[in-house]
Amino acid sequence: MQLKEYFENNKGIGVMSTADLQGKVDAAIYARPHVMDDGTIAFIMRDRLTHQNVAQNPYASYLFIENAVGYKGARLFLKKIREDDNAELLKDMTRRCLSPEDDAAKGPKFIVYFKIEKALKLIGGESLGIDL
Repeated sequence: MQLKEYFENNKGIGVMSTADLQGKVDAAIYARPHVMDDGTIAFIMRDRLTHQNVAQNPYASYLFIENAVGYKGARLFLKKIREDDNAELLKDMTRRCLSPEDDAAKGPKFIVYFKIEKALKLIGGESLGIDL
């Protein structure tokens, strides 16, 4: 299975977990990632705690719980590799429909790219079975 197909075909709730340099953890709701052609994934982030944490500590995890009966989903173990604030690219990737004024009022956005180091099923230690 390809990761792009997985996220295109499954709806659900995502949670991004990060930690700062002192090990203080944070968890925040995040939309499904954008799966890039090179196999990396990207999230659009505002300059809030999660973004600040991955600036200090590049490691994060993303938990995705499918809208399905039972406990189905994915756990992705991530390492930040770069970020971008290109306005045109942000516009193309943004899924939410806010007015330009409402969007600007929420603060600057960044596209943060991650390499997937490991992908497991939501429950247990079994591989998600995707090509990394």
